Amino acid sequence: MSLPSDGTQLVNVVVLLGAAVVAVPLFKRLGLGSVLGYLAAGLAIGPFGMGFFSDPKSILHVAELGVVMFLFIIGLEMQPSRLWKLRGEIFGLGVAQVAACGALLTGVGLLAGLSGPAAFMAAMGFVLSSTAIVMQILTERGETASAQGQRIVSILLLEDLAIVPLLALASLLAPTGGAEHGDPWLQAAIALGCILALLAAGRWLLNPLFRLLAAAHAREVMTAAALLVVLGAALLMELGGLSMAMGAFLAGVLLSESTFRHQLEAEVEPFRGILLGLFFLGVGMSLDLSAVAREWPLILAAVVVFMLVKSVGVYAVARALRATHAEATTRAALLAQGGEFAFVLYGAAAAAGIFDAHTGAVLTAVVIISMAFTPLCVLALRWLLPRPAPSMDGVDVARDLDGCVLIVGFGRFGQIVTQAMLARDLKVSILDVDTDAIRAAAKWGVKVYYGDGTRVDMLRTAGAENACVILICIDNPQAVNHIVKLVKAEFPLVRVAVRAYDRIHSLALAKEGVDYQVRETLESALAFGEAALRVIGVPADEAAEVAQDVRKRDTDRFDLEVAGGLFAGRSLLYGNMSGPADGKNDKPDREAGETAPSPSA
Repeated sequence: MSLPSDGTQLVNVVVLLGAAVVAVPLFKRLGLGSVLGYLAAGLAIGPFGMGFFSDPKSILHVAELGVVMFLFIIGLEMQPSRLWKLRGEIFGLGVAQVAACGALLTGVGLLAGLSGPAAFMAAMGFVLSSTAIVMQILTERGETASAQGQRIVSILLLEDLAIVPLLALASLLAPTGGAEHGDPWLQAAIALGCILALLAAGRWLLNPLFRLLAAAHAREVMTAAALLVVLGAALLMELGGLSMAMGAFLAGVLLSESTFRHQLEAEVEPFRGILLGLFFLGVGMSLDLSAVAREWPLILAAVVVFMLVKSVGVYAVARALRATHAEATTRAALLAQGGEFAFVLYGAAAAAGIFDAHTGAVLTAVVIISMAFTPLCVLALRWLLPRPAPSMDGVDVARDLDGCVLIVGFGRFGQIVTQAMLARDLKVSILDVDTDAIRAAAKWGVKVYYGDGTRVDMLRTAGAENACVILICIDNPQAVNHIVKLVKAEFPLVRVAVRAYDRIHSLALAKEGVDYQVRETLESALAFGEAALRVIGVPADEAAEVAQDVRKRDTDRFDLEVAGGLFAGRSLLYGNMSGPADGKNDKPDREAGETAPSPSA
């Protein structure tokens, strides 16, 4: 059964969305990132996969607007004040790395027989690491805010900025650029005039325009204005012979300190995400599997050589700028791949005639495969960089301790508990495995010993057998459960008090027979709720009465749950539909509804 043309277009839209919806979550679950998911989806439905699309270039032509909007959002984040604070890392470390790696990889391209412009564009495309993949890995490792993470972010920021002049260079390096575009001086004057016109509009027109539109209180008009700014700036740059991406970036920078910056970002973000995803789908469709099959030895060799050479360049720059071996190795593994901007640059180079179709297909395949290898490189760091042993300077290991109270864990919770014990002049032995925290505690006059409470031998040397009570104050539920089992098995006569993570954890601890357990947020939340009532005008005595009522209900509910399961005390919960869950409310009506807590709270 044949479909009309509009029906066929609808099928294509459904196929595009369906492929993205299936592939992206799967790839993210595998730790490979959304970019690779889009690329794989495009490969599957493109002309070299299931053949739903025969002309990926038509999709790429529309999807390039996603890259334009991506650069606009990058520009919005480039406030001059922020750039100035990070100037050392961005324009020092970042430029050094881009220049060094670009020179090394250009040399590889020349040795491989590419022309000068082609070798340069191939190298610079691979120099631009994948911001999406690297940021995801940094976030998963919890290193985004660390000093090492900030340096990597600065490098990525410089590489994002570098795409703008590189796109301009692509048109300048075009072999037929001069012949096609006539007088270069006239073309340069037109380009400069367009840039000045955009700067003038940003300086004197944009903010008044958005103030006028904001006063109209029409959300859809603000969305249209945001798109107008992005696409208008891109069109102006294209008319001037420059890249659309450069216009969007400049527009973003001009609005980076505007009071409407966050609203503009929120308006553009949905379009940016969809169109950028469509761009990566189009890139995946463009991957010529027949070329990969024919040239797989060349592609595999190029991946290995490019990644190794780039890693050497990243490591050398890091060490030259006084990074440690561990940091330099980590940076080299994280930044060894090519990135999503390589597709943009390679597309511009191919359009300008710097690459032929075969070279572009090979280079695109090299970048995609290098991105897929990045998670494997990060996993290899576990063997290349074994976890260093903690420095024991100024730290004593727990041996032959005889405190009446043994505290396991000296974090935020344990520190407050320790104060209560010391206030009664009790002899306290404290264990922790964080050597930095142990040294910091000594500066405040508190002696903490190094010891792993999950090991029975450490508990013995810390005096667990003769302690009056063992207080387990760490925040890892699995480790807490393990320690409780050890203590109950090896020191059954010693009392145990435990910090619980949540209600479910508390119930499990109660079944283990601990002498006391408390959820880590219970009392602070009750105190906060009581204070909040006073803030909104409830008399202090009534607020205290309410807090006590909630505390009593919670205690009664917990006793019921120990005997009858998690939902046994449900009737004691307050809710915002009809008071307690059983509908019997013995308190006066409240003006503000209270949301029923989760059973695990």
